[in-house]
Amino acid sequence: MILDTLANATRYEQLNSRFSKAFTFLRQLDGTQAPGRYDLDGDQCFALVQTYETKPLEKALFEAHRKYIDVQYLHSGQETILWAPVATMQDETMPFSAEKDAALWKLSAPSTPVHMSAGHFAILWPEDAHAPCIDWESTSDVYKVVIKVAVE
Repeated sequence: MILDTLANATRYEQLNSRFSKAFTFLRQLDGTQAPGRYDLDGDQCFALVQTYETKPLEKALFEAHRKYIDVQYLHSGQETILWAPVATMQDETMPFSAEKDAALWKLSAPSTPVHMSAGHFAILWPEDAHAPCIDWESTSDVYKVVIKVAVE
């Protein structure tokens, strides 16, 4: 997992051939884009623009993906993402679904809270279980983009 600000994103563009497209999209984001999917390179790289209200910890679940790397970017608002290695996951609530590219687990494994505010992004690889959208100090309205980048 990587946590940084968009100002430093060029450091990470060489890690995947599609990261440049992802960060270019994020740099052009002004917060007026409607929620939905934006294709950057077909199914190899696409952005999911989301708006939501964060949730209390007790409503969260860990998730992990196999086909895609998540680049999660907060344009506005704040949230906590819990992070833990997939290898430590227990109490599965949904076995891996190839259709959804996700597996889900209860929050029973030890984890590290990652606090994100406007301008922060996190890169989450398939080995990174994460529980996003959690309240940080209080409930927050969030405008977020999750860019799905195919694993190379």
